[in-house]
This record gives sequence, structure tokens and C-alpha cells, in this order.
Amino acid sequence: MNATALSLVVIAAVIHAGWNLAAKRIRRGGARFVWAYYSFSAILLVPVMAVSLAVEPQRPQWTWLFAAVVTAVFHVTYGIVLQRGYAVGDLSVVYPVARGTGPLLSVLAAVVLLGERPGVLGLIGAFLVIAGVLVIGTGRAPAHADAADRVARRKGVAYGLLTGVTIAAYTLWDAHSVTGLGVPPIIYFGTGAIVQSLLMAPYALKDREEVAWLWREHKREILIVGLLSPVAYLLVLYALQMAPVSLVAPARELSIVLGGVAAWLVLGEANAVRRLAGSVVVLAGITAIAMA
Repeated sequence: MNATALSLVVIAAVIHAGWNLAAKRIRRGGARFVWAYYSFSAILLVPVMAVSLAVEPQRPQWTWLFAAVVTAVFHVTYGIVLQRGYAVGDLSVVYPVARGTGPLLSVLAAVVLLGERPGVLGLIGAFLVIAGVLVIGTGRAPAHADAADRVARRKGVAYGLLTGVTIAAYTLWDAHSVTGLGVPPIIYFGTGAIVQSLLMAPYALKDREEVAWLWREHKREILIVGLLSPVAYLLVLYALQMAPVSLVAPARELSIVLGGVAAWLVLGEANAVRRLAGSVVVLAGITAIAMA
């Protein structure tokens, strides 16, 4: 895998784990929290987009807007499902399951539909990453867990799987947009963020008191996620211009290792041994991808 692309993906993984840890702290707000951080991202990106358009040699195309609208729909769905999963399940269940099944579906679709051929070592690395992620997130509930804990775990797995489907959808579409359609990443993501905010505004603003409470109580989390989320994903978009999605999608799941360790150390979630074992498998997969 291209060394520059891998470096971008690794940095993105660190940032991605950081903003998911912040998002997990939100127990109330759901879709309104998603709208708030999308809106903040859009505000941040407007001046950056203006500069990018001014220096971009290509003239803007209608296909750029179409591509951004499609990814906005996928990302709104992803954000709402993920936040709902965090409300009912542990970070260490929802996050790994989502980030493991998403790349699995992405790799399969990239090979079958896009005709990518990442090579034997690349495929081995991809599936090692996915296997390690699932080890981290899908072990049995502790024997002492009560019925409520077991139900919460099942819900976490279910929402993780559903989130993984949305991840695969936007990953494949984003790869097609920045390569096949040639949309500049900053324009693409910035326009998508604006559309995402507009799509969710009617629902979010129905209860302005709830929005005011969310800003008052969780301003820091909104700002952190609104800043870090676009930075992480822009790095991935640039990586997709340099390397096939069948390698980029699993490689970015290094964030699972970081997220799992953070869930253990910061949030006090259990099963540290399984988390570390899965992390070793993920790192072996990342190494194989780097050598592919």
C-alpha cells in the first residue's frame, strides 16, 4: 500500500477514535447532537471550500453536487444509527462491530463490483483486521451480567451491524466520487456537510429547548466532534485517491484498537484481555496491508 496513503489513514484512525470517545459521552440528544456537529463542521468548512474553489483548476460540475447529496444521505443515516447505538450499548460493542462489518462489506463490494484486485497479502491483511475487530467487539457477555446487560449487548451488536451497512455504503460511494467522478475532497465533504445540516434542520429545530440544552451541557463534545470528524474523513478521502478502497477501508480500522483501549481505560468498560488480543490481530492485519 502507498506509504503516504497509509500514513493518512493511520492519522485519520487516531482522530476518529478520539471523536467517537467524545460522542459516546452523549446519552441524550441523539439526532439533534448529530445535526449540531454536522452544522459546526459545515460552518468550519465554508471558508475552506471558498479558497479551494478559487484555486481549483476544474470548473464546478453538477455531478459534484449530486455526489455530495448522496453521501449526505448516507452520512445522516450513519450518524443517527451510530448515536442510537451508543445510547443503548457499550462503545466497546457498537464501535468495533460497526467498524468491522463496514470494511468487510466494502472489501467484498470493491472486489466484486469495482473489480479491484488488492493481492493475496492485501486480502489476508484486510480479513485479519476485520477478524480482530470482531474479536474485540463480539465476545460473550460476562457470566455475572444480568438480563438488562445482555439485552443491551444484543442491541449494541444489532445497531453496530446496521451502522456497518451504512459505513460500507458511504465508503464505496465516496471512493467512486473522488476517483470516478473526480470531485475534489474538500468540496465534496464540505458540500456534503452543508446538505447534511439542512436535511436534519427541520427535525432538530422542532424542539429548540432541547437544542439549547444540548449546546449548554455538551458544547465541548459538539465542538470536538464537529472539528475532528471532518479532519479524519478528509484524510481518508485523500487516501482513497492514492490507494484502492479494498485496502483503505480495513486499514483505517486501526481506530478500533485505540477506541477499545480508550473504552477500557477511560470509560471503565470490561474485557481488557479480549480487547488486547483482538488488537494484536488488527495490528497484524495492518502490517500485512502495509506490505501489500
